Amino acid sequence: MRIEFPRSAREDFLWTQPQLRIGSAPDNDLVLAASHAAEHHVRIQHDRRGWVLQVLSAAARIHVNARPVRERALLRAGDVVSVGGCRMLLRDDEDPARRPALQVSQEGRCTVALRAVGGPLSGRVLSLRDSLELGSQSRLPLDLPQGEQASLRIFWHDGELMLEAGQASASYPLRVNGVVTGRVALQPGDQVGVASHRFVVDAPGMMPEAPMPELYLPAAPESVAGPRGEVWWLIVTAAVLALGIAMVLLIRF
Repeated sequence: MRIEFPRSAREDFLWTQPQLRIGSAPDNDLVLAASHAAEHHVRIQHDRRGWVLQVLSAAARIHVNARPVRERALLRAGDVVSVGGCRMLLRDDEDPARRPALQVSQEGRCTVALRAVGGPLSGRVLSLRDSLELGSQSRLPLDLPQGEQASLRIFWHDGELMLEAGQASASYPLRVNGVVTGRVALQPGDQVGVASHRFVVDAPGMMPEAPMPELYLPAAPESVAGPRGEVWWLIVTAAVLALGIAMVLLIRF
C-alpha cells in the first residue's frame, strides 16, 4: 500500500509490512509531527478481514473519510485517514488500468450497485443495469468544494464494467482505489472517489464461480460385473446350479 499526503510537499510513503505504526515518537514506522499525532497514535494491521485501523491513544483524533473513529475501523484503498491535522490517502501500488480484465457474458451480466460510503450521498445505494451517470448534468449531482464540478459515467462495454470521467476537476480528480484515472475497467470491491465522495462497487455476480467438487458415486454392480452378456451368463449359471442342487436333494430323500 502507498500513502499519499494530499496538498502537501511530503513524498509518498510505501508500506510493505503487515503492520504499520503511526505517531510522533521516533520508533514508529511513519513519524508525524507532534502537533498532529500522539507518541503512539494509531496502528494499521493486515489480517483476514483486510486492513484494520486501531486507535492506540485515548486522546487521539482519528477520522476515516471525515468520520470519527474511536477504537477500530476497516480500511480500503481510496480511504482518507486524518490523524490530527494530517490527511493521508491510502492507495493501491498497482494502477487499476494495468490489471487483467474481468469480463462477463451478456447472459451472465448482473445488476451492479454503487454503495455510497462517504460524502453527501453516504448511505445511498445506486443500482446500475446498463449505465449510470453522476455529476452536474445528471439527476445525482456531485457536490464539490469551492464550486468545482465533475461528472462520471459507469457502463457496460464488451463485457466489462467501465468507469469514465466526464467533466474533470483539476483540484479533485477521479480516483479508483486511490489512484487517479480517467477511464478504467471496474471490479467488485473497487472504491471510486471524487473529493469527499466514496462509492464501493458491489457486483458479486461478476466474480467467477468456484468449480464444484466432483462427487464420488460408487459404481453400480452391473457396471462392475462386466459386459451385459456376461451378466446374463452368470445368472443362467446360478440358476442351473440351484436346479442341480435341488434335484440331488430330492433324489437323496
